[in-house]
Amino acid sequence: MERSIAGSPWRAPRFSLRFVPVWQRNFLVWRKLALPSVLGNLADPVIYLFGLGFGIGMLVGEVAGVPYISFLAAGMVCYSTMNSASFEVLYSGFSRMHVQKTWEAIMNAPIDLDDVVLAELVWAASKALLSGAAILLVVVLFGLVETRYALWLLPLVFLIGLVFAALGLVMTALAPSYDFFMYYFTLFVTPMTLVSGVFFPVEQLPPALRAVTDLLPLTHAVALARPLLMGAVPQAIALHVAVLAAYGVVAFWVALALTRRRLLK
Repeated sequence: MERSIAGSPWRAPRFSLRFVPVWQRNFLVWRKLALPSVLGNLADPVIYLFGLGFGIGMLVGEVAGVPYISFLAAGMVCYSTMNSASFEVLYSGFSRMHVQKTWEAIMNAPIDLDDVVLAELVWAASKALLSGAAILLVVVLFGLVETRYALWLLPLVFLIGLVFAALGLVMTALAPSYDFFMYYFTLFVTPMTLVSGVFFPVEQLPPALRAVTDLLPLTHAVALARPLLMGAVPQAIALHVAVLAAYGVVAFWVALALTRRRLLK
């Protein structure tokens, strides 16, 4: 379907509450496979958590004053959230946009592309919230973390989901096929996971690499999540939240502009 657009594709987003039925549509489709979906998102980080937590934990003992598995718990919450949001907007979102033409079908109703893309963003963050909350429940039930500030992790998880959903939507707008997403994971997600404090403290990195990791969104997510799960108030909260919010806003604006250019003529 082709629509004429007024102005540049980089114009400011225009939203309305019409994104809610699109979000609801995605939720109703997902609900049919909710249990396998949740278990699938839960399995990978739980395997990492207990495999590395008990395996490497036996070798290194404590990290940052806590058992290694407790140190790893916050990283796994962020990792699970990032992966869930990314996979949703990349593979499922690309299917709806390009393969199934669901977005174009939806836009036959009085719904703009801006609302459709916003719905994809919020839906991916909502699904990521479930994944992050599931990992949080596991680490709490096993007594791996302090519970004093644990519930504050839920809004943080939703924010992390929004950020990585927005970044993933940029790739979705550019992708010619599913194979394209391997570059995103291989060249961006995996290296970022390894150096952002998920598995070890970023303080031990060389200064030059540390300067790079300080710019990565996952570093700021982990910097907020880990103190909360250790029963402490994070330092520089405003800075970390501002960086995450900036990533989310800029990435979503870019993703929306690229999607307009791809679908609207």
